[in-house]
Amino acid sequence: MSKRVLGSLARIADFDKNPFEVGVIPRSNWETGDYVQGEVVGEPTRLYQVECTTGEMIAVDPGDEVIGAFGHRAATLEGVGSWMEIDGGEMNAMTSAGLFGRFTSISRLLPRPMSLKYTGHVMRSGRKIRMRDFAIAAPPRELRLPAILMVGTSMSAGKTMTGKFACQILSDLGYRVIGTKLTGAGRYRDILSFRDHGAAEIYDFVDAGLSSTVVAEDEFRAAIRPLLSHIAGRDADFMVVEAGASPLEPYNGAAAIDELGANIRCRILCATDPYAVVGVQKAYGLRPDLVAGPATNTTAALDLVEKLTGLPGINIIDPEKLPVFRDFLVHILQIEGAATQAPRSA
Repeated sequence: MSKRVLGSLARIADFDKNPFEVGVIPRSNWETGDYVQGEVVGEPTRLYQVECTTGEMIAVDPGDEVIGAFGHRAATLEGVGSWMEIDGGEMNAMTSAGLFGRFTSISRLLPRPMSLKYTGHVMRSGRKIRMRDFAIAAPPRELRLPAILMVGTSMSAGKTMTGKFACQILSDLGYRVIGTKLTGAGRYRDILSFRDHGAAEIYDFVDAGLSSTVVAEDEFRAAIRPLLSHIAGRDADFMVVEAGASPLEPYNGAAAIDELGANIRCRILCATDPYAVVGVQKAYGLRPDLVAGPATNTTAALDLVEKLTGLPGINIIDPEKLPVFRDFLVHILQIEGAATQAPRSA
């Protein structure tokens, strides 16, 4: 028996509470962020799973229906695609969250992605439903919240891992932390890990009505500002922020950093290797306060980071180094009442 699954891009909507219809509309009326339904087709691979609105992964089979949203993806290690490339209703789930489009380039290291057939738009009273219909709205408010920012040399560079441990350390010290992911392609699991490690509240660009942040810069800024205004009105001591991908990729990472402005008190560059640290520094002009990620996995890597850049690095996935990371955060954030020491390589 076939089933309908709501992808996690629908977690901001009310589809689980209020009825809706599914209807085909002309291609000329399709837009980024439209909620749509697709029927699962093709021979399943391990990518035939949907991240539902709670973050749980649910396997799907041919004939099942999935609700997601149109968007764009430009992942360096996985795939590139857009809803604008959909031909004849044939589309892919470009992320497990239900980011719908059609891949134009995909890594040969991945299994065949989930294929779907467009069956219609989610509608009410003849009007299509869009992600921005459920976006957080807030009056303009100046953000004054110290932020720890994780940026990367690429995807899968350790940003989420670093961010969740930053949430854990600061919450263990008694501070109220808001975890945020401002750029990337829609998935819920990253920001959920911040909550699981102590963040009192979590938000991401999906809350701003974006399926991914591969959009025009003015559209990104217009969407993200109400979210930052909302966060500014929350009771918090620190904000742990992940910028998905790298500032040089088309996810508006540079614009997100600009929007945070002087709130950024700590920049952590998560790098895939020591030479990538040099590349981001030269290409973007970013000088981080700390290097983390795979570029710090061994003492040889740490020595090379220091030799090439003069920057400290910490292998955060090593449990024995978490106290060193704690000391680093205490020092750079000038947290009073805690033992401090200068940042160091570890």
